[in-house]
Amino acid sequence: MIDFQALAEQYDTPLYVYDFDYMAAQFEALKEAFRGRKSLLAYAVKANSNLSVVRHFAKMGAGADCVSIGEVRRALICGVPKYRIIFSGVGKRDEEIAEALDVDILYINVESEAELMRVEKIATAKNTVARISVRVNPNIDPQTHPYISTGLHANKFGVDLDSAKRMYIRAKNSPSLEPIGIHFHIGSQLTQLSPIRESAEIVADLVRSLAALKIDLKFFDIGGGLGVRYKEEQTITPYDYVQAILGTLNGLDVTVVCEPGRFLTANAGYFLTRVLYEKRNGDKRFVVVDGAMNDLIRPSLYNAYHHVDTLGKEGEVSAADIVGPVCESGDFLAKSYPLPMMTHNDLLVLESAGAYGFGMGSNYNTRGRSAEVALEGAQARLIRRRESFDDIIALEKEFLED
Repeated sequence: MIDFQALAEQYDTPLYVYDFDYMAAQFEALKEAFRGRKSLLAYAVKANSNLSVVRHFAKMGAGADCVSIGEVRRALICGVPKYRIIFSGVGKRDEEIAEALDVDILYINVESEAELMRVEKIATAKNTVARISVRVNPNIDPQTHPYISTGLHANKFGVDLDSAKRMYIRAKNSPSLEPIGIHFHIGSQLTQLSPIRESAEIVADLVRSLAALKIDLKFFDIGGGLGVRYKEEQTITPYDYVQAILGTLNGLDVTVVCEPGRFLTANAGYFLTRVLYEKRNGDKRFVVVDGAMNDLIRPSLYNAYHHVDTLGKEGEVSAADIVGPVCESGDFLAKSYPLPMMTHNDLLVLESAGAYGFGMGSNYNTRGRSAEVALEGAQARLIRRRESFDDIIALEKEFLED
């Protein structure tokens, strides 16, 4: 049982708390599902990029799926071997591609023909060979939120099957490119197995057709996206997820790459915020708290649901909007949520906040970002201090004119 009151008193609020033991259990469960198969679990750093979180997974043997050169640097700092690092993302700058080649990571995920040509040009200029994978867009509806859907042609990610085949042929014929993998990722928070299986079948068939052209790929990258329970979702077990993928790979000798993020961290995280006061506008009830959309934007951005724990506070409940201090009508953590009457300094705990919470935060309204705390065993430790006003203005102050 986590003593949230004690943590709030020690580290103040708003505050992120992460259960590292839960993260480890999730990682081991997914690893076990792949037992007996050549595989690489590459943690999706964007889900929660705190250095201590990334190192936690690195110590368990995880690789890293990175979508910026900054995330590649984080992974290296945290001890992820370069041969387990993958660099993905739609818009890579030339200098990012060049740095990835210098570091000699496992491979670069290429998302367009134009990008492939840039990678080839940069590799040629550096007199090196770029190991690449092509991200295929299988045009499958992942049945998830449109903002986190990535597998349809309407999305900006990946290329269609014909384009992918052309890219692989070009790569095979280029002295500066080495095609070693194929990648697909149809979206995040996936709770239906059929779109995953159907996508894997499409991409596996492409691998077979490429093999007929003497293009033998070593890595079958299935992306991530395995869903978690925020409210009442029916989720997929790791075993069923892995079996659905493996069932499409008959006759293929490939290493399966999986890039879990949310699955590992979401339900390990908690966002703590204190009540400032209650207010009413007519019949509308608001509970005003010290946490805001700059701390946790998922409810505003996705209309995401987070279960709110009032830590045993009892009494008759009524619907309330939980809102923060940011000067926007979109600044809310929950809408019409059933709460008992709240008083000054009461603590609210928003659950399932370990993925895409702190990382999407900002300094909007000149608000310092929250501290982050790790729980491992019975011990709590600070893994990021709370930002101060001086931290916020540090990159501006030196340019003030007299």
